[in-house]
Amino acid sequence: MTNHKKTKKYGSLFMATALLTGVLAGCGTDDSSSSGSGDGGNAAGDTIKIGANLELSGAVASYGSSINDGAKLAIEEINAAGGIDGKKLEYIPVDNKSETAEATSAAMKLAEQEKVVAMLAPATSGNSVATVQIASQHKVPMVTGSGTAPNVTVNDDGTVNEYAFRTCFIDPFQGTVAANFATNELQAKNVAIFADNASDYAKGLAASFKETISANGGTVVAEEAYVAKDVDFKSQLTNIKGKNPDFIFIPGYYEEVGIIVKQARELGITVPLMGADGWDSPTLIELAGADALNNTFITNHYSSEDPDSKIQDFVTAFNDEYSKSPNAFHALGYDSIYFIVDAIKRVDGDITGEAIQKQLAATKDLSLVTGTFTVDENHNPVKSATVLEFVDGKQQFNSKVNP
Repeated sequence: MTNHKKTKKYGSLFMATALLTGVLAGCGTDDSSSSGSGDGGNAAGDTIKIGANLELSGAVASYGSSINDGAKLAIEEINAAGGIDGKKLEYIPVDNKSETAEATSAAMKLAEQEKVVAMLAPATSGNSVATVQIASQHKVPMVTGSGTAPNVTVNDDGTVNEYAFRTCFIDPFQGTVAANFATNELQAKNVAIFADNASDYAKGLAASFKETISANGGTVVAEEAYVAKDVDFKSQLTNIKGKNPDFIFIPGYYEEVGIIVKQARELGITVPLMGADGWDSPTLIELAGADALNNTFITNHYSSEDPDSKIQDFVTAFNDEYSKSPNAFHALGYDSIYFIVDAIKRVDGDITGEAIQKQLAATKDLSLVTGTFTVDENHNPVKSATVLEFVDGKQQFNSKVNP
């Protein structure tokens, strides 16, 4: 980063200072000389270690890299504003290569070798789930910015994973928002679902979408499936076209979705298509083409076009740092760091993973870029969702939906 760039960013630290003031207001101070012991690492010394277990390479590197960029901006802002009680944050990202086994290894490295007090969890739900046990064993809270599957924080038997949190909303909420948008805004009545049947993420979205569509009086006229790495979807799309749906819901990740959208339009399918935050990547536009994406929609966590002043301050700071507009994953990475920092500042005593976990769970009315939220009993944030529309290859803010 050039000196000129630093001048631009730090010359406009009003936004960062204001956000920190809101996050840290009313919080007690810690004895910076105290050193914790036992599980979860500790913040003895002059730094507080926060790790990140992210997809920086591999199949979904777009997600992890975006979260990483947002997190780094937050770390720089907090340190430039004085850190936490005089202690600077030390940010330690580890590449999990978009693989479950690597995500497990990365979590172990951060907990056992780096002794972090908290960590950003992987971007995808599957990779996040793979790290939950390690976080719990070592009492190191993990916060995923985009792992939206319910089982990241809650097991199938209903028990809560005490050390797992998220700053994104969960799949059932996205599926419900998409179904309500389809019936209320687009007047869809006969819909199709085309989902990745090997993905917990896609299956969760599809289930909640289907349930809500039925409750709204709509009919699912076709259901088709694919799996990750497929490249030819014309057979399934032809089957869907034959059922004459007036709307198609396609929950999945951008690598396959981009090709699906392209092939759907090539087959003459012109009805609205909709997905969720898994579509949010510049690569989607490269794969599908700008024209094919017209009349498509997604549920997402935020929009850079939202006029909210906090969002626009973040957009300006991010653009000054990276010379581009931030997507939702950038914003979620940024918010995840501020979520952790807010909890750290509320710790009374030694800054340990166990102490931070208690404060994360107690978070209430925290105002961040992707919304103001309170953590519920299942460690999920209660906050709004945004609906975006693709117009000539660009996302446009459509509406905001409250929980």
